[in-house]
Amino acid sequence: MSHVVTDTTTDNLGRYWELKPHHHPEGASTSLGFWVYLMSDCLMFAVLFAVYGVLGTSFAAGPGPKDLFDLGLVAVNTGMLLLSSITFGFAMLAMFAGRQGATLRWLGVTLVFGLCFLGIELYEFQHMIHLGAGPQRSGFLSAFFTLVGTHGLHVTFGSIWLITLMVQIARRGLGPENQRRMICLSMFWHFLDVIWIGVFTFVYLLGMI
Repeated sequence: MSHVVTDTTTDNLGRYWELKPHHHPEGASTSLGFWVYLMSDCLMFAVLFAVYGVLGTSFAAGPGPKDLFDLGLVAVNTGMLLLSSITFGFAMLAMFAGRQGATLRWLGVTLVFGLCFLGIELYEFQHMIHLGAGPQRSGFLSAFFTLVGTHGLHVTFGSIWLITLMVQIARRGLGPENQRRMICLSMFWHFLDVIWIGVFTFVYLLGMI
């Protein structure tokens, strides 16, 4: 479907002319707006990475990465998010094939992996705070909690969006509107995956070296 806009004009003699119609594909503005949003999110995370790069060694005589990070647990958490991107890819393939049931099942598996990721991250935060390494302890910890916590908030938002989309697909099927929403959510979810790989490398791996 597309929206047709017809322009009109008049000449110097006051005669009325109708110009050729312009076709605007439905959903084009949504896709453009979502790309603009992702670019703004990229800038925000770039700033957070820069802040961590400046404050990442400001321990204030407190604990550092080697004292706090459990690299094995973080690796498991990373695997959860990577698997969720793979299962979302399967959901997209099922959507393009018109298989509503399979799409919902793969989205459900993606949601489970996303919630497991959030659960492990919350456990890590709780454990660090229990050890007295809260965000107020040092510049390093403030930057760490801000960067990793902001990513976690995005995963939380994505999970809520995922649940909402599953309800919409269950009620209304795989129409053009829901397909467009699936594509936008897919871009968002894979974007979070890429950001987390940066976090895992820049914060955890380099911190343990």
